[in-house]
Amino acid sequence: MYYYLNLFFINSFIGFLLETGLKTFFFHDMNNGILFGPWIPVYGFGAVIIALVSKFIFHRLKISKLWKTVLLFFVVFVLLSLLEWLGGMIIEALFHKEFWSYCDQKYNLGPYISLGMSLLWGGASLLLVYVILPLEEKFIKKIPRFITILAVVFFLIDCGVTYFLTS
Repeated sequence: MYYYLNLFFINSFIGFLLETGLKTFFFHDMNNGILFGPWIPVYGFGAVIIALVSKFIFHRLKISKLWKTVLLFFVVFVLLSLLEWLGGMIIEALFHKEFWSYCDQKYNLGPYISLGMSLLWGGASLLLVYVILPLEEKFIKKIPRFITILAVVFFLIDCGVTYFLTS
């Protein structure tokens, strides 16, 4: 459990850094995170989903590595598209805001899903599985449990404060 919590927090933080960089250098009007803290949960949930799906595909299925990679791409393509849609719907329901919209992109499915972003999520999942997760796993195993518990407490406080101050 601590492994997945740490994976969630590390990748939520990486998502925060990524989106802050994109906003700073390229997309100045971009919204980058609804919480006050340095994390964007959709990236954390995405990383956990990718880790769980890849673990299942690579350890349980008896097919070639190529087909496992192709299957991972398409399963994550669908699951992370659903996650992004669900995240957008929850933000809209709780805060009455549309934090992002793909309506101006070709092949969109409502404001929260587009073919381009879904393909990006599928590709990013392969990068995460083959490059980032092996590096993160070495670091995650060294994180003391009390740090994880503190992160959970701060995250929950941040969620509460964000909800009460912005809704």
